[in-house]
Amino acid sequence: MNGANDYLIWAVEQIKYWSPKLVTAILVLLIGLWIIKAVVKVVNRLMDRRDVDISLRGFLKSLLSISLKILLLITVAGMLGVETTSFIALVGAAGLAIGLALQGSLANLAGGVLILIFKPYKVGDWIEAQGHAGSVHSIQIFNTVLKSPDNKTILIPNGPLAGGS
Repeated sequence: MNGANDYLIWAVEQIKYWSPKLVTAILVLLIGLWIIKAVVKVVNRLMDRRDVDISLRGFLKSLLSISLKILLLITVAGMLGVETTSFIALVGAAGLAIGLALQGSLANLAGGVLILIFKPYKVGDWIEAQGHAGSVHSIQIFNTVLKSPDNKTILIPNGPLAGGS
């Protein structure tokens, strides 16, 4: 009977210890998600006013939302006693591995963002790049679509285009 009593005392102590931390962490999580949603709305309105391209707007909203949610989860985990330094190192290593694996795609993504921001050309312009020439049909996040004089569709990666080649 003594073992059951000791276990009950231990369980009550654990509940007393973890309950405030858990309630606080849940509140921080809920308030944090609400704040993230509000920040993304404000940034979206700012991008609307500045007439940011719709493709870039969606990408930037997703990037902002995901980044803030990762920071929020790390904060909440720290509140619950999880060692966050190793978690941050793990996230950094994963980011590095993904970055190296997607190096070419990230160059095209960065090029697409630069093209959408600085607008060196726009839909309808005639450009020559990468040994191809044509009228710009659309500017996408990873590549630019050209229509050649003989009405062929040509995809050119944005990385080299943003670099000026």
